[in-house]
Amino acid sequence: MPDAIKFAPSDFCRLLSLSVFLASLCLTSVLAQKTPKPTPPKYDFQTEAKTKGTIEEVKLPPKGSEKEIVHLLVKNGPDTLDVYLCPRSFMDEMGMDFNKGDEITLTGSKVKQGETDLVLAREVVKGNNTFLLRDAKGGPVWN
Repeated sequence: MPDAIKFAPSDFCRLLSLSVFLASLCLTSVLAQKTPKPTPPKYDFQTEAKTKGTIEEVKLPPKGSEKEIVHLLVKNGPDTLDVYLCPRSFMDEMGMDFNKGDEITLTGSKVKQGETDLVLAREVVKGNNTFLLRDAKGGPVWN
């Protein structure tokens, strides 16, 4: 039977240090890889519909996230629609103001994002104000 390989304590410490270093490099590499952002859903004219409803909730992005999309929960009969509007900064720039209880008419595309059904608003009418959020091709006007 061959003799066992013998390590001096200093060799063992070097091997352990090298192992820890290599493991941390691998972990750093994995963490440094950015997870790709999911692509936003595309406006689909095949699913476009005009709907009237009452705003149940206005969901604003947190402070410092003004580029994130504002969305509304709109009650339409027994259904509640999750309506995506535009970034908060664009909404403020355009003077749009939505509150719970507001009656609106919206034109938008019903799409899926993952397992979630939502409506991408192209036009929202509140009282005498009409807000155009998407162009004739369905592209956002805030870009």
